[in-house]
Amino acid sequence: MKKWYKIVSIEEIPSMGSRVIEIGDLQIAIFKTKDDSIFAVNNTCPHKKGKLSEGLVHEHIVTCPLHNWNIDLKSGEALGNDHGCTNVYETKIVENIIYLGI
Repeated sequence: MKKWYKIVSIEEIPSMGSRVIEIGDLQIAIFKTKDDSIFAVNNTCPHKKGKLSEGLVHEHIVTCPLHNWNIDLKSGEALGNDHGCTNVYETKIVENIIYLGI
């Protein structure tokens, strides 16, 4: 059964930015895109374990800061010729508060 964690208000994450949260051993990056969509992914790139939260956000993609892999924030899949995947997590917004489902 999925457990929902109250994270932060949507205003606390800058547009095209991220926040990192830790739940147990998980380090999860919460991203806010230019169109105010919210995504949650494992904070580790599947390539060389770069911190995705430190990458550049564009459209619904984050570019890993280590080797420029593009990761789709919806699916966690590497794009283009790169192969690999990071975990994605469900989010919901209730009264401007982001909740994370694990």
